[in-house]
Amino acid sequence: MTHDDEILDRPIPIDDECQRVRLHVRPGRHGRRLDVYLHARYPHLSRTAVQRLIRQGSVTVNGQPAKPSHTMAAHDEVELTLPAPEPIEVIPEEMPLEVLYEDADIIAINKRADIVCHPANRYQTGTLVNGLVHYANNLSHGSDPFRPGIVHRLDKNTTGVILIAKNDEAHWRLSLQFERRTVQKTYLAVVHGSPRLDSDVIDMPIGGHPIVREKFQVMVRDNKIDIGKPAVTGWEAIERFDGYTLVKLSPKTGRTHQLRVHMSHIGHPIVGDIMYGGRAASDKEIAGSGSEEVFLRYQALHAWKIEFQHPIREQRMEIEAPFHAKLRHLMQLLRAHRSR
Repeated sequence: MTHDDEILDRPIPIDDECQRVRLHVRPGRHGRRLDVYLHARYPHLSRTAVQRLIRQGSVTVNGQPAKPSHTMAAHDEVELTLPAPEPIEVIPEEMPLEVLYEDADIIAINKRADIVCHPANRYQTGTLVNGLVHYANNLSHGSDPFRPGIVHRLDKNTTGVILIAKNDEAHWRLSLQFERRTVQKTYLAVVHGSPRLDSDVIDMPIGGHPIVREKFQVMVRDNKIDIGKPAVTGWEAIERFDGYTLVKLSPKTGRTHQLRVHMSHIGHPIVGDIMYGGRAASDKEIAGSGSEEVFLRYQALHAWKIEFQHPIREQRMEIEAPFHAKLRHLMQLLRAHRSR
């Protein structure tokens, strides 16, 4: 509770699951939206959940129903019925984890492909979090009980280094570094074609695709930049092959699918990234002979290196993650059959 808010009554039980509370708005909260005010008071409820409570009549202001956009005034009395907290159940699950580094505060994992970072619903298994809960005795709580330890994320099929916090202090200190963009992340990717330049910076905003909900795109219309979230990616050609290039990618922002969208936009989609124009990889596709069976049908994108300040000891750290087997196989084929 902040100094600007005062609970007039203790929570009033309605039944075994719900309770009613009454809040008195002090002058410091004058002019704030109702949904923003309540979300700040109850951060375990998402803003969407707060808006849903307001719309279904579980919140009143001065005894009257209100809208989420209602502007608060000093001395308003807000009464709301809080839903019962959802049961927390992250199921521990034994799974192979490649630990790159671990101490009392953090873990660095070399994430494999085909695994999401955390449950998408309350009882999902097979995620990195399920494996971490089984592996570690302690993980940070963070702001979401279903994401213990998770400070940042990688796409489901993006491999490489990911940092995990083992306590709350390490979590918020690492989160602050990500927020301030002092963490340096470097990716490696195999892309189709041979870029004309040796290096460049892509500064193009990204937004949601108008038809495919899971997809994103550069927001450009009629050669003019349209509204979207700013996204900046630096890239450098590291090794060139016949028809393919190994590139180093340095994102300056952290938009969803940013690296995949940007490389596709400049005409060099990532190998295996079918969603954004890449082709699946087989021995015959790469080497010209051998098996036609696809061994890589997801993006050849790897979070290779991360540089950050240790959240407790405060020294600068650099952790690298080696390629997993399928990306190693892709590079072996390229060097053996398509080398320049």
